[in-house]
Amino acid sequence: QVQLVESGGGLVQAGGSLRLSCAASGSTFSSYAMGWFRQAPGKEREFVAAISWSGYSTYYADSVTGRFTISRDNAKNTAYLQMNSLKPEDTAVYYCAASEVVTGKVDEYDDWGQGTQVTVSS
Repeated sequence: QVQLVESGGGLVQAGGSLRLSCAASGSTFSSYAMGWFRQAPGKEREFVAAISWSGYSTYYADSVTGRFTISRDNAKNTAYLQMNSLKPEDTAVYYCAASEVVTGKVDEYDDWGQGTQVTVSS
């Protein structure tokens, strides 16, 4: 089991950037694939991006491809989500999660952080 804590959320204008961080503890971070998900009010939690344990493979939702970049630093036990060209529709609570496999399926992730709010104003 791994404990996850997100940070870096906030209020930004459309077109701006934010970098989210996900700090892990309690288990071997480098053995887990990591994912970022988001949930807007009244909507289901949706996949944003995922990265393999090595960092060599990354996957993105179509809605964020070309704007968001997922990365990780196994030496620092931290995963990141760089978000550029933000749009009002990116407004949501963003969660990081850990899984034994790299996937976009919510149910495949066992450990979750508490989430960080991202609000993009128009």
